[in-house]
Amino acid sequence: MAEAKEYTYSDVSTHTAKKDLFIVVHDKVYNATTFVDEHPGGEEVLLDVGGQDATEAFEDVGHSDEAREVLEGLLVGNLKRMPGDPAPTTAKSSHDSSSGSSGGATSGVALYAIVLIGGALAFGAYKYLEAQGADKS
Repeated sequence: MAEAKEYTYSDVSTHTAKKDLFIVVHDKVYNATTFVDEHPGGEEVLLDVGGQDATEAFEDVGHSDEAREVLEGLLVGNLKRMPGDPAPTTAKSSHDSSSGSSGGATSGVALYAIVLIGGALAFGAYKYLEAQGADKS
C-alpha cells in the first residue's frame, strides 16, 4: 500500500449498511463489507458497530491471530481524528498484553460457563441414550 488513505470519523460514519460497511479498530479503517456474511459471530455484530469505533468490541471478544490477519486484509486507511469526534476507545489489546483485565476475566467466566453447560448437555445425552438402550433390551 503506497500511502494509506485518511478517513475522518464523519467519512466512516456514512458507511453503515450491509453492502457498504466500514469499522474502525485502533484508529485504522477497515472495509468489512465483503466479510459481513462470513463473520462467525453473525452479521448483526458487525452491523452494530458499523461506521464507528469498534476497538473495544473487537478486543473484548478476544479475537484469534487468524481473525487479526483477516482484519488486516480489510484495511483501507487510517482514521484522521478531528475536533469534535468521539474520543478514541481506550481498550487495551489482549493480543499485546497478557496481564489480567476485567475483559479477560469476563471471557474466562464465559468460557467456564460454556464448558460447564456443554458437559451437562453431554451427560444428559449420555443418560438419555443409555436409557434408550436399556428399553430395547
